[in-house]
Amino acid sequence: MIIGGGAAGFFAAINHKEKYPDHQVVILEQSTKFLSKVKISGGGRCNVSHACFKPTELAKNYPRGQKELLNPFKKFQAQDTISWFENRGIELKIEADKRIFPVSDDSQTIIDCFFNEIEKLKIEVLAQTSLEFLSRREDQWLIQTNKQDFIADAILFATGSSPRTWKILELLGHTIIKPVPSLFTFNISDQRIKDLAGISVKNGIASLMGTKISQNGAILITHWGLTAPAILKLSAWAARELAEKNYEFELRINWTPEFNAEQMKSQLLDYQKNSPKKIISSHPLFELPSRLWNNLLKAAEIPETMRWTDASHKAIFRFAEQLTLCNFQVQGKSNFKEEFVTCGGIKLSEVDMETMQSKLLPNIFFAGEVLDIDAVTGGFNFQAAWTTSWIAAQNM
Repeated sequence: MIIGGGAAGFFAAINHKEKYPDHQVVILEQSTKFLSKVKISGGGRCNVSHACFKPTELAKNYPRGQKELLNPFKKFQAQDTISWFENRGIELKIEADKRIFPVSDDSQTIIDCFFNEIEKLKIEVLAQTSLEFLSRREDQWLIQTNKQDFIADAILFATGSSPRTWKILELLGHTIIKPVPSLFTFNISDQRIKDLAGISVKNGIASLMGTKISQNGAILITHWGLTAPAILKLSAWAARELAEKNYEFELRINWTPEFNAEQMKSQLLDYQKNSPKKIISSHPLFELPSRLWNNLLKAAEIPETMRWTDASHKAIFRFAEQLTLCNFQVQGKSNFKEEFVTCGGIKLSEVDMETMQSKLLPNIFFAGEVLDIDAVTGGFNFQAAWTTSWIAAQNM
């Protein structure tokens, strides 16, 4: 019995039925929407995984689950995901940023693949069937739903971030780590980025002030604040800290991560010496977009028409700090596109990660986001789903 009609549930059902063709496999889904996260992932293209083929490196992309996923990734990782889909006629491609997509650039390709396998293997799928109660009956489980009761030898929970499921499992003795959002963008109202929506910096450092948490990567200015990999990775690694702050906190951006503040001061003084007659605003440095460069100049109180030779050391030092120690007050968050990821779920110490079976409840298994596992953006959350589902499927 598979509870949850999402990516992890379908993947587990297919793999289990292939290994144990004589077993009856039934998928229960409380809604009428199957594979909804697959549909919207990657802007509708489905970012199925990430081309990181070393388990030790792959595990580093999981703020929750990094240690626990290391051995599971040795059993089923991104290369295995590629082979799994290609063995079913789905051609995948690796893009420049190492995200993996179907060649069709259409998530429907992945959805069709799953449904084709489900039909071929004669796996029963029941929609609008929600779990109401779960109890032990000798060596089996009684599953009571809103429609009918089932008896199962083994159950896989692949229900994602489902408070209803977590409540039932909590009543049966499992510890639920309180879920909070992960992977979100920062809402900022600040003159330095006002009217700059769409402007991006290829590489910057985003840091949560008062902590040692920082992430690097591209930074994109939006109508509501900041997003892109550096921000999204920071939101994931600092998810609990930011929730405790109610998403009101101080963010520091280094727009030029190859330099710290003192190094930047030296760089600007050298440039002043070598190019004294140039107008500062007309010649942006460090590959920064000119409009952002000029807004930071304005914040440093350097006039638009000023030449380098006329800038005081104090003004240059102020500008160096705007480039490397640029602080913003964040006042809230927004979802990353249509995707919604949380950290939290079944406490990992209560799960045998070699089999994905509960240590507390016999023949109860877990896969995907029902566990306290989450990742940075780029296909890593799906890879955790494929890995945990595959392992559970082999051991149910």
